[in-house]
Amino acid sequence: MPEGEGLDYRAAGVDLDAAERAKDALTELVSRTRDENTLSEMGSFGGLYAIPEGVRQPILVSSADGVGTKLKLAFLTGRHDTVGQDLVNHCVNDILVQGATPLFFLDYLATGQLEEGVVTEVVRGVAQACLENGCALLGGETAEMPGFYSSGEYDLAGFITGVVEREKVLDGSRIRPGDALIGLGSSGLHTNGYSLARKIVFEEMALGVVDLMPGLGETVGDALLAVHRSYSTSLRPLLDENRIHGLAHITGGGIPGNLPRVLDQGQSARIDTQSWEVPALFRVLQEGGRVATVEMFRVFNMGVGMIVIVAADDADSIANQLATAGEMSWVLGEVGVGEGVELV
Repeated sequence: MPEGEGLDYRAAGVDLDAAERAKDALTELVSRTRDENTLSEMGSFGGLYAIPEGVRQPILVSSADGVGTKLKLAFLTGRHDTVGQDLVNHCVNDILVQGATPLFFLDYLATGQLEEGVVTEVVRGVAQACLENGCALLGGETAEMPGFYSSGEYDLAGFITGVVEREKVLDGSRIRPGDALIGLGSSGLHTNGYSLARKIVFEEMALGVVDLMPGLGETVGDALLAVHRSYSTSLRPLLDENRIHGLAHITGGGIPGNLPRVLDQGQSARIDTQSWEVPALFRVLQEGGRVATVEMFRVFNMGVGMIVIVAADDADSIANQLATAGEMSWVLGEVGVGEGVELV
């Protein structure tokens, strides 16, 4: 076939040279997360990871998630490192609910046209959160898909694997009526409810990302990009001591949608909504969008990022231990007999 002025991949919208440069920029970030169980190098077709020594009956726990429309805030503000942290911390919390310690993480970033600096910032956030949570960034994929995503936009997903001893799997079997429910404070919206939040803030309240959020003393961008917290460090000692009966990560669906996922059939929960002060951000959103309280609790975490289920006679001791570890924690309810969640 004759050489000439024909088409190449760059003309179709994919710059292979830029992709290679981006990968080179990520090498150091990924390498920092390696540990003694990481057996493969960046660039392998698959990541290799050894199960840590000392685990007698290892059960692997895996999960996958994304950041959702919170990414729209990253696009609007030009800040791309926080969403990588959101992604890892969300996934860590999801497997923590079953008692697992994170081992390794993989990310997937797809964009219309690869912007090298943006990719580096996203992965920088992923790597930072992996380091903070003690897991290896084992691999990932960056896909350039021209014509599929709008200019300047991308999608982001993550995949995590952790391990737990078979005898310490949290499967709800230890939860009993009368158990106490301890709430752990959230750092904001985390990664849920952003479709409603954006509609309220940008359409109903007519604010921009650099405007001050009423009553908060920070910009809209700062308030809505607050990083989704990881609860792994605070809860690990209690899990190791076998004092936790169950955990519920409060994500999409709020408390009513997530707490029943860890309760057995015939068990219910009663939540005292007066036991904590709902953070100002949620009150601003409710007033700005004239949202009913029941809808607020169905969409947002309302200041509760994780619920810890423990024996009633151990609740005060555990809440104090969590407070010592830097957590805002309080008893917000109890497990009962019946079905569903009652908010009072």
